[in-house]
Amino acid sequence: MSDQTPNTPNNTDRDPDSFSEDEINAALAGFEDELNGVDSFDAELQGLLGNKAKAAVLITQLSAADLLAAFCQLSDISAQCVAAKTGAVAVLRNVDGDGPEAAARDLTTVISGLSVVLAVNRADKLEATLWVNGKPGTQFAPPVLFMSTPEFVEDLLIGAIDIDGLQRQDLTIVDSGTMERAEALNVIAQHTKFGRGGSTKGSSVD
Repeated sequence: MSDQTPNTPNNTDRDPDSFSEDEINAALAGFEDELNGVDSFDAELQGLLGNKAKAAVLITQLSAADLLAAFCQLSDISAQCVAAKTGAVAVLRNVDGDGPEAAARDLTTVISGLSVVLAVNRADKLEATLWVNGKPGTQFAPPVLFMSTPEFVEDLLIGAIDIDGLQRQDLTIVDSGTMERAEALNVIAQHTKFGRGGSTKGSSVD
């Protein structure tokens, strides 16, 4: 009687075109990591070239973050609006190309009579420009600008803090992207009716 050794699978018997579920998942994870690395590098490169701003904010004299968010919503601007004693600040999401300038133009065009200061950090160069009625005007030296703005404005522009950091400081932040048009109009009506909202006198929604 001869000894029989049971057949056991080995790597040489496996179909070379077949992979286990674990192997497939590992390969996909590695591919995703590579893609994320490429995206991060590309974003950093665009920032260094100045094609994408590192940060951009709209500085206003509006006293309420929800009012600024409402104005942004009506102007199709995606921003997180932060309340401050000296005036609410909109932290812009679209910082590609001339996105920040387009936001300043649209906001001051749609909300007639509203003026804003657009502050942008491109390739580590800070610029601040007053926008009125859809057009750029006076430029401000960053040190002069920061003397009259909340401390977090400079921190945001130089990358020392982000929105998450501001939230941890318990600041009032309203996201224009979460507002519907009807809600935005209601917020504006409430501020107008009760005489709140900072420098809305003389402003109108076109």
